[in-house]
Amino acid sequence: MGTTRPYPAGDQNPEQRASATVADAMLQVRRLRLAGAPGVVSRAREFTRAALHDWDWLPAASEEVRAAAEDMLLVVSELVTNACLHAGGPDELRIGRGAKLLRVEVLDRGDGVPALRTARRPGRPGGHGMFIVQRLCLDWGVTHEPGAEGKTVWAELAAPPDV
Repeated sequence: MGTTRPYPAGDQNPEQRASATVADAMLQVRRLRLAGAPGVVSRAREFTRAALHDWDWLPAASEEVRAAAEDMLLVVSELVTNACLHAGGPDELRIGRGAKLLRVEVLDRGDGVPALRTARRPGRPGGHGMFIVQRLCLDWGVTHEPGAEGKTVWAELAAPPDV
């Protein structure tokens, strides 16, 4: 993926932020084409759940592994939902497993950049997805391939030590 310059981990602007952990080689990457498919959020969750089973994260051997698997499923749901709401739908979901982390990537054709909501609106639904992603993940960001349409929103979660 193409990135330009890294931002500090605490920076609120994810545009073109490079992952500090992307160098952790992915042991396996799975891809799911979502463009034009119905029920993409549930399809993405089931695809991820199947990968977590294959990677022995589910059924969970410990509470820590179960929590990490649930976090992964929630992050996938939030990123795919954001692509549906703000970018005309996702084109593809990629999930990767490394020795110390899991990586989620959602590719879409949108040109906007996800942002954390700065002002809370009590009682109003929506707008909390990227806040959830930020809280659950080691890092997240957006990359744009030079000359390509759209973007990739990515997030990385720590793998529990038991796996």
